[in-house]
Amino acid sequence: MCDRSTGRGLSRRTLLATAGALTAAGILPLRAAWAENSAAPNAITPSQALARLTEGNARYMEDSLKERDYSVGRAARAEAQHPVAGILSCADSRVPPEIIFDQGPGDLFVSRDAGNVVSNYGLASFEFAVTSLGIPLIVVIGHTGCGAVAAALGASTSRKDLPGHLPELVKAIEPAVITAHGRHPGDFLAASIEENVRLGMTRLKTQSKIIGDAVTSGKVGIAGGVYDLETGAVNWI
Repeated sequence: MCDRSTGRGLSRRTLLATAGALTAAGILPLRAAWAENSAAPNAITPSQALARLTEGNARYMEDSLKERDYSVGRAARAEAQHPVAGILSCADSRVPPEIIFDQGPGDLFVSRDAGNVVSNYGLASFEFAVTSLGIPLIVVIGHTGCGAVAAALGASTSRKDLPGHLPELVKAIEPAVITAHGRHPGDFLAASIEENVRLGMTRLKTQSKIIGDAVTSGKVGIAGGVYDLETGAVNWI
């Protein structure tokens, strides 16, 4: 039987309820369900998203973080998420993305691995964030004094055997070390950290057609930076 509230079969309320059910079941992307109602909160340009992160980092450096009531919006976040950026950062405990960019719950979609390396799981995560959450920006964040990059640098010069899965991590970072070495930098570690960020940015675009196509179309931007542990500044590269 038709719903008479629209005269066209189904009411708007019924359509929204159906979209919500499909979303919850993982059949319909969150962004598609939201689009049925209005523009998503993260429907901004890559440059606007980057500006938001830059402004947040400035507040963090000035110790003027926004005051937040974390209970506010909890119910809404349980229904959907609309992050303004995806962050690929090092697993280092001193580099918490939400804090250094002064963002709240639901604002950032974060994937963390030692050395901010791009793994297949990380690629899949960001592909989901691009296609289903509508993130406009992916940021690769390295940091000063990165132990993972230092290990890769040391392994490339000493050729020492490393235990466990560490050789896999070092191998993922090694191309950045080789590039930095070819440029004869004064600070080899700092140059390797920066090149490792660039390597991550390139891998995101080239190892995932989904992400690469989104970047080519201008729908998604990719940025990179190095977080300074001493000053708190994210220096964009």
